[in-house]
Amino acid sequence: MNLLSHVRLGDWLILVGGLTGVLALGLAQLGGDVPRRAVVRAGGEVVAEVDLAAPRRILAQGPLGVSVIEVEAGRVRVAADPGPRQLCVRQGWLSHAGDIALCLPNQVSVELVGSKRRFDSLVY
Repeated sequence: MNLLSHVRLGDWLILVGGLTGVLALGLAQLGGDVPRRAVVRAGGEVVAEVDLAAPRRILAQGPLGVSVIEVEAGRVRVAADPGPRQLCVRQGWLSHAGDIALCLPNQVSVELVGSKRRFDSLVY
């Protein structure tokens, strides 16, 4: 028994429409805004707002100690943090606008900002 003989035109249209929708959503999610600058916050206050063109290191003082943020051409990462689990360090390089690394125990965050913001605010 051939399964394709039971598939009708409406079934094909629903299948093609669903796949097109999934592809469109995937491309919209991946093709985000280009990051223009990185915003580093410590304790809710902006410590640094830097352009992503030039490489640099930023030191952000939090309650547990100093977090080290590295900036390279178009991307940023938390290179070192005194937090116990190192989740923000393991997150690696951030390269899309709206990407955020949160070092919650040390109350330090790094956000890549493009022409429009993805979130209204960040709360620890």
